[in-house]
Order: sequence, then C-alpha cells, then structure tokens
Amino acid sequence: MRNKLVLAAAFAALASLPAFAQQDFSKVEIKTEKLAEGVWMLTGAGGNIGVFAGDDGVFMIDSQYAPLTDKIRAAIAAVTDKKIRFLLNTHWHGDHVGGNENLGKTGVVIVAQENVRKRMSTEQFNKMFDKKEPPSPAAALPLVTFVDAISFHVNGDDVDAFHVPPAHTDGDAIVYFRKANVLHMGDTFFNGMYPFVDLSSGGSVAGMIGACDRGLAMGDSATKVIPGHGPLGTKADLKAFRDMLVASRDAVAALVKAGKTLDEVKAAKPTAAYDEKWGKGFVKPDVWATLLYTDLSGNK
Repeated sequence: MRNKLVLAAAFAALASLPAFAQQDFSKVEIKTEKLAEGVWMLTGAGGNIGVFAGDDGVFMIDSQYAPLTDKIRAAIAAVTDKKIRFLLNTHWHGDHVGGNENLGKTGVVIVAQENVRKRMSTEQFNKMFDKKEPPSPAAALPLVTFVDAISFHVNGDDVDAFHVPPAHTDGDAIVYFRKANVLHMGDTFFNGMYPFVDLSSGGSVAGMIGACDRGLAMGDSATKVIPGHGPLGTKADLKAFRDMLVASRDAVAALVKAGKTLDEVKAAKPTAAYDEKWGKGFVKPDVWATLLYTDLSGNK
C-alpha cells in the first residue's frame, strides 16, 4: 500500500508535463529554425514540429496545441506560400495532436500509425495522472493509418515514417527525410533531459532504447535530429540519450532484482551520475527513478 502512495505522490509531480499543463498560449512564440533546403523545425509549446515545403505543398509533423494553430500557420506562411497538405502525427498526446482538428477542417490529410487513431477515437485513462482523456473530434482523427511503415514522395524527396515497438507510447513513429538527411524522432527522443514514458499507453523503457537504435541506424554523422522535446540534436546527442537510458535501466533493474522497494530505490539514487546533465527538465530524478521502477517491477 505504501508503494502505491509513493507512486501516486511521485507521479503527481508530473502534472507540469507539457501534454497536461494549463498554459497561457497568448505568450507562446513560435520559433523557426531552417535545417535543410525546404525543411524547418518549429518550436513553441509542446512537441517540436517538422515542416517540409516545396512544389507539392507542405508536409508537416505534429501540430502542438489547438490555441497555437494560427501562430503555427503564420510561421509556416513566413517561409512558404504553399498550403499545408499532409500532417503526420508521431503519437497521440495532446501536445502533438492538439491542432489536428483545426487543420483537418481545412482539408489537411492527417496520417498516423494505427494505434494513434485507436487511442484518439476512444476515451483514454492515464493511471499515473488519474486522468481521463475524452475521444477526439472526428476532424482531428487521422484519415490515413499504417501498421509498420509509410512513404511519401513529395517535394523531390522521399520521406519515410516507421512505427517502432512500444516506446514512448504504442503508436510512435519516427520520420526520416532521405535527401534532406533530417530525422524526426518524436517523443522517443528528449534531447538533454529525462523522458516521460507513458506506461498507460503501452510505453516502455526497453522500447525507448529500441527506438533510439532504429534512429541511430539511419543517416550519418551529418544527420540533423529533431527531438520531441528539447533543442535540435545530432546523432551524437541521440546516442548519448540512448546510453543514458541503458545505464539508468540497468542501475534500477539491479535494485529491482535485489528486491528493493521503491523507497529504497529512490534512496539509492541510481541515476545520480546522470542527474546533473539530464535531470533539469520536467521529469526530475526522483520521478525518472519512479518511472523506471514502475516499468521494470511490473507495477504499471
């Protein structure tokens, strides 16, 4: 019983996560960073957006929150006069799909892995937050879904989206622009910070590591890597994140195997060697240790 209370208290600290926070969107500024010819990363509030513009129109990755749609449209209009044609969602969380309805109503074709549509179509319950998420409006739902992979041949490039085994959620997709050599990892990569792993949506730390391995197998040392959260990264940044995940998992797994309680795991500070670099984001060291313990002990 005590472990359950400690878990509840630890996860209450996650209430500040971007996907669930109450924010003053009027103060949010959408910033644009050019990565390659026709390719930009947009940051604001929520998940980082990818934009690919050319003669065939705009291919967009993720849509942040609904109140930001007009600002996002304006930022895109500042770099291209082409209309948004495709929107690909990397997963179902509100800070990545919140603008879907606004864009879907204008005729944008929304695409995602099939589990994204399934979760958006039905009420979701997040055990960690004790929070229900209602079904999304029909206009927000993906019109096109895929199981393992889908390719877009647009604007003179080949854009490949791959589903990875349950990682941040069970519907994660990573996207690679072959000619532009840009990789969008969605929330399977939090650059410079501990990640949130949504165990209630089928996520797992093992899957996060696997997603990183998939991303590291693409491109080369010059590949620009868009994380779900954090600044633009490189393959070296992605490898550092992957190595941190492995080390954190192994440290907590050893304590779980030894029969330690959550209190004992947290007291042991298993991620102390990484906290200075990775523990300053919205997932703090104690919460990260709790997520790992919950996943590895089977107490999801």
